[in-house]
Amino acid sequence: MRPVNCVMMGFAVFVGVLLADVTVAKSLIFDPTIVSHIWLNILYGFLTGFTFCAASMVINDYYDRKIDAINEPQRPIPSGVIKPKEALVFMAVLIAVGFVFSLLVSPYGVFCFVVAAVSLLLTASYLTAGKRSGLPGNFLVSACVAIPFIYGSVTAVGTVGLNVLLFAAMAFLSNTGREITKGIVDVKGDRAEGVKTLAVRFGEKWTSVVAVGFFMFAVALTPVTWFLGLVGIWFIPLVLVTDVGLIVCSIFLLLNPSRENARKIKRAVLVLFLIGLIAYLFGTL
Repeated sequence: MRPVNCVMMGFAVFVGVLLADVTVAKSLIFDPTIVSHIWLNILYGFLTGFTFCAASMVINDYYDRKIDAINEPQRPIPSGVIKPKEALVFMAVLIAVGFVFSLLVSPYGVFCFVVAAVSLLLTASYLTAGKRSGLPGNFLVSACVAIPFIYGSVTAVGTVGLNVLLFAAMAFLSNTGREITKGIVDVKGDRAEGVKTLAVRFGEKWTSVVAVGFFMFAVALTPVTWFLGLVGIWFIPLVLVTDVGLIVCSIFLLLNPSRENARKIKRAVLVLFLIGLIAYLFGTL
C-alpha cells in the first residue's frame, strides 16, 4: 500500500479543500463547531484519496512483479509474501471502499464520484498502455498525483479555482521530475522488460537534465500564487524550503546521475513535496 504515500494523497485532498475556500479554512481552525459537516466531508475525501492511492500502489506492484523481481526483489509479490491473485482481490476491495466514501460527500457526492472515476481511469490507462511508453506514462502518474487537490476542491465547493489549478500544476511538474528520476533507478529492469523510459532510451545523463527541467518549472511557478494574492505570508518560509531543496537535489542529480544517487533524490523529493503541501496549508490561513 505504501501508507506514507497514501497519507500524502489523503492530505492532498485536505489541502485542496483549504485552497478552494479560505473562509472554510479559517473556520476549521478557529470555529470548527459551525462547520462540523465539512469535517465529515474532509474525512470522506481523505479516505477516498487514501484508498485509491493504495489501490494504485497494489495494482502497480501486480503489473510490475516481473520487473520488481529484478529491480526490487524484496517487495511483497516477487518475494512471495503476497500472491498475485490476493493482490488483485485487495485492489478491488480498496477501489470499492474508495467509491463508497466519494458518494458519501454531501452535497457533491456525484461530482466526487466522477472525479474519483477519472482518477481510476488515469491509473488504468497508465497500467495498461502508458507504463511502457516512458514519458507519457510519467505524465499519467503525475496526473494521478495532481488530481487529489482537484478532488478536495470539488469536495468543498463543487468547483475548481485558479489557486487549486496552480498547485495541481506544480504537483504535476515536480512529480514528473521524480518519475523521470525513478526511471534512472529502475533502468536495468525496465530495459529487460522493454519499458521505454527516458533513461533506457537516452541514458542517465540526459534523463537527469530532463528531470531537472521539470523540477525547475515547478519551482518557477511557486511565486505566481504569491503575486496573485492566492496565499498568505506564512506560505513563503516553508515553500522556500521546498524550492531550495529541489534546486539542491537538481544540482546533485546533474553532478551524479547514478542509480544510487537517483534513488536518494527520489526519496528526498517526496519529503520536499510534503513540505510544499504544508506550505500551501499554512498559506491559506
